[in-house]
Amino acid sequence: MSADERQRVLDSLPSELPRATPPEGDQHHIPKARSREVLREYFRRRGRSVYLGSELPVYYPDEPVFAPDLIAILDVPDHPREHWMVDHEGRGLDFVLEIHVKGDRKKDYETNVERFARLGVSEYFLYDPPARRLLGYRLPQGAQGYERIIPQGGAWHSSMLELDFSLSDGRLEISAPGGGMLLDPREWIDRLRGMVDEASQRAEEEARRAEEEARRAEEEARRAEEEARRAEAEARRAEAEARRAEEERRRAEEETGRADRLAAKLRELGVDPDEA
Repeated sequence: MSADERQRVLDSLPSELPRATPPEGDQHHIPKARSREVLREYFRRRGRSVYLGSELPVYYPDEPVFAPDLIAILDVPDHPREHWMVDHEGRGLDFVLEIHVKGDRKKDYETNVERFARLGVSEYFLYDPPARRLLGYRLPQGAQGYERIIPQGGAWHSSMLELDFSLSDGRLEISAPGGGMLLDPREWIDRLRGMVDEASQRAEEEARRAEEEARRAEEEARRAEEEARRAEAEARRAEAEARRAEEERRRAEEETGRADRLAAKLRELGVDPDEA
């Protein structure tokens, strides 16, 4: 088959599959969309190229087409696709996440476990929101079937993505080992807004405290100035009292001097001053 013929075949493939059941609601859509955005943001920040698709038709040779809720293929160009054709891409799926809310339980819990292992999908995770249940399967090297991933500390580790999956109050969470919970861009924005709000609130509180301190300092300065004025007035009064006392002392000395001189004159005249 020539390259042009191959491209015509690819272009003729359907970009979506007919639904056997009605579309599922938010309980199915929200964790699917959030997981994709969380992973996209995580790998973008790490600078690693990963293709993430949701309900994308996947074509394996001689297999019926299927469209998982979320697929991940590592180290491939991350450009928009209408389908993932293994023969064309040269790669099968590395990771699949299915979210079971209602519908064919056997498909997610049994058929996919057998099928994805047979196709060589390295890891398959199943999240069941109504049951608050998470399962993980890993395909050991050279094995024909999956082995169950045993959670450690409440987290199911994905060796392919090098991330941990867990449940928090029934909600699916993804975290980097030792690095904390991953957030999608909207959650990052909300967190940053919260941090900005907290910083603004702290700045306002600091400004209020600084203003209050300034008012108190100004009040203390006024009181100190009043005390200084009172002290200065007291000093002036004390100085005036000292001057008056000195005047009184000088006048007393002068009176004493005059009395002594009069007494001396009386004695010269032969008069005893004490008898006069």
